[in-house]
Amino acid sequence: MVPVMSDTSPLIFWLRRDLRLSDHQGLSAAAASGRPVIPVFIHDETVEALGAAPKFRMGRALEEFSKTLEGIGSRLVFRRGRAQEVLDALVAETGAGAVWWSRLYDPEARELDGEIKGALRARGIEARSFSGHLLFEPWEVETKTGGFYKVYSPYWRAVRGNDPGSPLPRVKALRGPDVWPRSDQLTDWRMDAAMNRGAAVLAPHLTVGEEAAADRLGNFIDEGIARYGELRDIPSVDGTSRLSENLTYGEISPRACWHAGMRAMEEGQQGAEKFVKEVVWREFAYHLVYHTPWITHGNWRREWDAFPWNEDDTRPEVLAWKQGRTGIRFVDAAMRELHVTGYMHNRARMIAASYLTKHLMTHWRVGLKWFEEHLVDWDPAANAMGWQWAAGSGPDASPYFRVFNPESQLEKFDPKRTYARRWIAEGQRDPGQDALAYFDAVPRRWGLSPEMAYPAPVVTAEAGRKAALAAYETRSF
Repeated sequence: MVPVMSDTSPLIFWLRRDLRLSDHQGLSAAAASGRPVIPVFIHDETVEALGAAPKFRMGRALEEFSKTLEGIGSRLVFRRGRAQEVLDALVAETGAGAVWWSRLYDPEARELDGEIKGALRARGIEARSFSGHLLFEPWEVETKTGGFYKVYSPYWRAVRGNDPGSPLPRVKALRGPDVWPRSDQLTDWRMDAAMNRGAAVLAPHLTVGEEAAADRLGNFIDEGIARYGELRDIPSVDGTSRLSENLTYGEISPRACWHAGMRAMEEGQQGAEKFVKEVVWREFAYHLVYHTPWITHGNWRREWDAFPWNEDDTRPEVLAWKQGRTGIRFVDAAMRELHVTGYMHNRARMIAASYLTKHLMTHWRVGLKWFEEHLVDWDPAANAMGWQWAAGSGPDASPYFRVFNPESQLEKFDPKRTYARRWIAEGQRDPGQDALAYFDAVPRRWGLSPEMAYPAPVVTAEAGRKAALAAYETRSF
């Protein structure tokens, strides 16, 4: 039986990557409606497909947000199954007349949203989606000729003077239904299962929840943004905001970051504009994913389909890259930081990606999938654009013939080897806790220990550069 639409019928709010109460356009509208609101999170096919670290981090975000909702007299209903089937069942159980949610923009999410919206409306159920994951909707930012932007710099110039609107106040209360529907127990989902013993290693490095995210932004603005432009490329110091982790799960809104950065710019803080530009770089990634969705799985520049990358991820040199045992210290430190923390410094991401795609002549998709499995700040748009930028096949990409020398990069950005020593235990008389934690995080089947000798390079910086340039010069496109 189709529920009768009325202003008093319950409203189901489907939560995904918008786990906050502040500046939440959808939840603010739901609260203002006066209707009973049933927040729900669905462990659907998209959640099931998450890599080990992102799924683990999502579980922690859900645990924290469930407590946040309880603090305002509401609760988070957990259900597992295909999103359409779960929502249909909840509508039938609760008599809900509406299903609302926040928009996502990757190809899979857009297809799913379209199917659900069509099916609900066909049954007479109000289906409504809201913005909130981005500053600007991808279709709203256009070139003067009406197309989309393919290069970052003009995109930045186009949006710099735009006003995305002020952040909305925190939702203070949500009216609940007379009878709450059944909920799964979050712990029964075992969202940490794929992490195995690595979960205990990674957990202390997480900063989870809306309150923690707001504190992180505030501390960065107060203490870090002035030297952001100077320190952001130094992997051994805490020179970045680290807000990518919280933006991924919607624990903070991009508008909050934008406005904080803009205020710092007005106050004359030296690193503020660079910070805001990085927030907009995330926007640009989604702008491209929306307009050219193949970027998430195929070469953005189609002519690169003919390039002789190797996609065999079982090769010994690729395993060495995954393990952080290439013999190239900048690369190995980066990969070990990833294993221990679920995070990798941005400069280190560039070096690790360049080494895999150019020195090891390995397809960027191999690296993309590895990061998808291991990054707690994994984001489908940023991950895809970052890898294609490094490989040379993407929009606004680093030219393929620009091959980062990982040894000179280490000399420039880690001259005292502070970063390398923090993460690489082999050869040290008294390695630190982080370097040793790597051996507790990685699979036992790898058989690694800190007593092993540090390996010789699987491919030296010079040999890899020559091979990459030779392949580029003889390309068939």
